[in-house]
Amino acid sequence: MVPFFVQIKCKLGQSYTVANALAEAEIASEIYSTAGHYDLLVKFYVDKDTDIGAFRQREGAGPSRHSGHPHTIITFKGVRRRLGIPN
Repeated sequence: MVPFFVQIKCKLGQSYTVANALAEAEIASEIYSTAGHYDLLVKFYVDKDTDIGAFRQREGAGPSRHSGHPHTIITFKGVRRRLGIPN
């Protein structure tokens, strides 16, 4: 499984609506409310061969009537290997 994060900017007063919709869909591993440019930070896990963009569209983790354009953060394990930390 491969983790990735999506930062979501919600329309005014809609953070709980978006977070609850993600929680009810049971597609997110973790959902956090954040301060700053984005309102939510959502962690997902997908199989290593899954197209993350297609997953976001298919599972509703993209823009909606309650949120703006999301920002996806894809993570890599490159640092662990360089530091000698086991996988």
